[in-house]
Amino acid sequence: MAKIRSTPEDPSRAVGEGLRALGVAPRSARLHYGTTVATNALLERRGARVVLVTTAGFEDVIEIGRQVRPSLYALEPRRPSPLVPRSRRIGVAERVLADGRVERPLRRRTLARVVAAARRCRPEAIAVSLLHSYAASRHERVLARALAGLGVHLTLSHRLVREHREYERTATVVVNAYVGPPMTRHLGTLARAAAGGLQVMQSSGGLVGARTAATEPVRTILSGPAAGVVGAAAAARLARVGRIVTLDMGGTSTDVSLVDGPLAYRTEATIDGLPVRVPALDIHTVGAGGGSLARLDAGGALRVGPESAGAVPGPACYGQGTEPTVTDAHVVLGTLIETEFLGGALRVDRDRAVHAIAPLARRLRRSIVDTAAGIVRVATATMERAVRVITVERGIDPRDFTLVAFGGAGGAHAAELAGELGLPRVYVPRHPGLLSAFGALTAETIRDFTSTLRAVDPSVPVLAGGFRRLERMALATFRKEGLARPRLERGLDVRYAGQGYEVQVGYGTSWRAAFHARHAALFAHADPRRPVEVVALRVRARSGGRPLPGEPPPRRRHRLAPIAVRRVAFGTRARPTPVYRRMELPAGWAARGPLVICEYSATTVVPPRWCVRVDRFGGLVLERA
Repeated sequence: MAKIRSTPEDPSRAVGEGLRALGVAPRSARLHYGTTVATNALLERRGARVVLVTTAGFEDVIEIGRQVRPSLYALEPRRPSPLVPRSRRIGVAERVLADGRVERPLRRRTLARVVAAARRCRPEAIAVSLLHSYAASRHERVLARALAGLGVHLTLSHRLVREHREYERTATVVVNAYVGPPMTRHLGTLARAAAGGLQVMQSSGGLVGARTAATEPVRTILSGPAAGVVGAAAAARLARVGRIVTLDMGGTSTDVSLVDGPLAYRTEATIDGLPVRVPALDIHTVGAGGGSLARLDAGGALRVGPESAGAVPGPACYGQGTEPTVTDAHVVLGTLIETEFLGGALRVDRDRAVHAIAPLARRLRRSIVDTAAGIVRVATATMERAVRVITVERGIDPRDFTLVAFGGAGGAHAAELAGELGLPRVYVPRHPGLLSAFGALTAETIRDFTSTLRAVDPSVPVLAGGFRRLERMALATFRKEGLARPRLERGLDVRYAGQGYEVQVGYGTSWRAAFHARHAALFAHADPRRPVEVVALRVRARSGGRPLPGEPPPRRRHRLAPIAVRRVAFGTRARPTPVYRRMELPAGWAARGPLVICEYSATTVVPPRWCVRVDRFGGLVLERA
């Protein structure tokens, strides 16, 4: 195994370095790849210069949005600026009605004007989203042929999002166009290097071919976090751990998800305030990672994140950064062992961590150790709020779940976080810092197909006919891409007639009863007497996938001595604490905290009043003593 520092200026370079570190020739490699290139391009506003082509009169839909207040009590709420300014939105004189009838045809002279206007804008990508194109796509197809001559990345709404709701559909198409060129360049470089084949992780937790990922990069916005959830769920199944909350703490953020049976999906995610109408695993993200910066706000309170030191310069203790981070706080407290990072390959400078935290400590009038402990507590509190969003705020008791911690920093916070939430148990799989990579390695190939229906109490033949059309599309797509025949799953978006929101349920003979039960679970009420409306049909096609590779822990030894005993601060009190290397711990080994367990990709902290044991799969099970 190998873990390589990111190269933000060219992410493909780090991939090549990683393959060479493993002794694999890049040109012979077959890659399953999780990436944050599209995510970072969107969050950092480094995407393409986009032109939006839409029905005349609807140019401002992406700016008007919905009357939703994400910050209910903000006196001066700020919405993200649109990705396409008003000067690059082109209205087309045409109109298709919701039932697919053409009210205003698209004229040839109109096409010429649209192409000329788009050329004047000097676009790097074009997003086309005409009103009701999901019902009749001919106008978009005609526009696509006319605009193809400009030679730029082109996104059509009827291909990407065949659903109603013009704001969400248009916003998704714009995001796809915005991140399209950087993803096309990046994946093109990787695909040329990986002659064995390249598949990319989607937000839905499934793999897709590199060509599709470059054409529809919006589907990869949550690629990395999704791979982590897939890996955590696989590790939990292997260890026969049931209901879990996943905790993926990396360098910039922490991602949490709840897994209670099959992986939970959403039909829409929100990234930096922008709706993305594509299937995604139900993941909640907060800006608290190992590289998150600590600071004082205007009122003098200690804050951590969402700003991050990033891969460059990174935490101060790595030798380049100067500002205090969560990683620096752990180094000061002694919970991260300077000589054990990446098996000793990365040497950590404790003095630089102390110097970075010192100015903050002076402003707080606290000791450096107290300040470091405060930084860790604030980061943990941020993660606690994130877990409450996916549990308590949905009427779910977190005490019924096991916390599965991974990522480079997850094990360092897991026990403290579980204690605050009342979770009885923490599970840290083998190689936690690499679990997202294992998730991408074991994932299935998944494609999602959707069509809008909007029928009240539809008959079985109507539903069956719609599903057959989607399934033919799915089978044809898998054949075209040379993939094995997929397993097909049917789903419905359903609501009570007159409602403005819908619930997704699986399709079967009792889909109405399933809808009433799901509605009651989500909203605490249901009315089986009311007519129901099927808004959309969904087919998920999946094939492949493999189990998480097992790796037996070492054989039991008569006596296992720690590699060191050092003083570690838990809170503000330092205690003599043994340090162990995880690779030396046999199955069945158990101990009481406090102790620290180091490994190549992560560190696990077992605080006082907690105990730990190694299960037969090499996983660490932490429980209250």
